Amino acid sequence: MTPRNGGGAPAGIFPPITTPFNAASGDIAVGAFRQNISRLLAAGVDGIVVSGSTGESALLDADEQRRLIAIAREELTNGAWLIAGTGGESTRETIALSRAAAAEGADAVLVRAPSYFSEAVTPETLAIHYRAVADTSPVPVIVYNIPKYTHLSLAPGLLQQLAGHERIIGVKDSSGDAKNLAAYREAVPRWTVLVGGASLLFTALELGCQGGIVGVACFAPALCVQLAKEFANGNRPAAGALQERVTPLHKEIVGKFGPAGVKAAMDAVGLYGGPVRAPLAAVSDKDRERISALVRGD
Repeated sequence: MTPRNGGGAPAGIFPPITTPFNAASGDIAVGAFRQNISRLLAAGVDGIVVSGSTGESALLDADEQRRLIAIAREELTNGAWLIAGTGGESTRETIALSRAAAAEGADAVLVRAPSYFSEAVTPETLAIHYRAVADTSPVPVIVYNIPKYTHLSLAPGLLQQLAGHERIIGVKDSSGDAKNLAAYREAVPRWTVLVGGASLLFTALELGCQGGIVGVACFAPALCVQLAKEFANGNRPAAGALQERVTPLHKEIVGKFGPAGVKAAMDAVGLYGGPVRAPLAAVSDKDRERISALVRGD
């Protein structure tokens, strides 16, 4: 684990933790959130990401995001990294969210590209956006490529344009494309590169990436942590065997159902998943049974 107060950059396994909601009120279930964090840390993860895509960040208001970061900060007392998703639709909003996250104790911010006006976005305007955020963020910035949701794919050339900024330290690639991940790794050799899908975790490590922010780690953290450890210890056959167990969990749960699937999987292993926030819909009873069978290894 990289000490967050000793410089450096995040490396290892980071669950993009879900946001638990009270089934009756729809408010954040604070106790469940604390317990989930505690369980994940006990499994050996290197930190958590709050208010990411799996955390339903687009469905949270700014006050809720701040509260989640503050609670997480109280729970992360062992040097683990606290990374907060702070992407907004305007540069001004993103700056405000990033400053608020830092004030509540985030060690770094994860910033997706603004995408509502995606047809008007250019590499030049994205570079200006990210530089402005990094110029004003009190904590380091990690660029977030998530074309599934933003419908924008950040080119390796954009990362090269940003590579000289001392406050931008890494990129998370959730494209699901190994070739894109390899291009990112080559484009920014000094950055931390984190993969966003557990089906490519072994591939990412082989490419020299530093780890992953992967939804599977929300409900099977020990599996992901062990894969990374086996690889680091030079035991690639063992890491490859673990990857074969991880891949269907990503493809059939995270990839297929998103936050609702991750929450159902968490329920199945004794963590608190609970409901998703409308307009997202829960998985069907049939799919919930299938998810339970997958996490049990049936």
